[in-house]
Amino acid sequence: MKIAENIEALQLRMNFTGGESVIHPTLLWDSEGATLVDTGMPGQLEELRVEVEGAGVGFGTIRRVVLTHQDVDHIGELPEIARSLGSELEVWAHGEDKPYIDGAQPLIKMNRERMARMMESLPEARQRQIERILSEPPSGKVDRNLRDGEELPLYDGGVEVIHTPGHTPGHLSLFVRKEKLLIAGDTLRVEQGELVGPSETATPDMDSANASLRKLTDYDIDRVLCYHGGYYGRGASARIEELSAAANGR
Repeated sequence: MKIAENIEALQLRMNFTGGESVIHPTLLWDSEGATLVDTGMPGQLEELRVEVEGAGVGFGTIRRVVLTHQDVDHIGELPEIARSLGSELEVWAHGEDKPYIDGAQPLIKMNRERMARMMESLPEARQRQIERILSEPPSGKVDRNLRDGEELPLYDGGVEVIHTPGHTPGHLSLFVRKEKLLIAGDTLRVEQGELVGPSETATPDMDSANASLRKLTDYDIDRVLCYHGGYYGRGASARIEELSAAANGR
């Protein structure tokens, strides 16, 4: 789905814990090559390749992967992408999530107790898939630690890192200033056409998540691209104000 000139919302089908949904990695490109924001689930490399090439971009032109956070549906295909593209690929993420992505620490939400509860009602084949991921969770070397407020040399400039913790400690969003577009990761979602906040069941620190919503009200955000739910616009700032006020008691 084309969001703006040289910005594409990719679409990958996911059925991890029993409910099928669509997730949306983002592809941005300019004269210096392409950037992929998040990577999908393990085993989705060929689907991802089809989506990238369907946007008119050669898969081999991807120069970097930016990870909004450590969750398995965001970093799942990182190892295969790195193997496919080789040493020229760079991986960027916030420093708070780096040790989890690198594999130095276990993924926060992939602990066996939590996953066992989620698996109880799943078919045996789905349970085996989750067991395989638990036994060898995806990981990859992070080459660059991103900082809050950092301006990135992407999309011919004007892409700002916004540290939006809560869903994970190092969750980040990207603000494409020229397009007034927020690439929100899981800080926001779209449900039945409406912009909503993060999933409470998947967000360990809701106080920080609510503070992140308040932080977003400082930006002139016209449109939002959410990993879960896809595109929302226009006039997103007013809706973010509403969500922040409700979450923060204002």
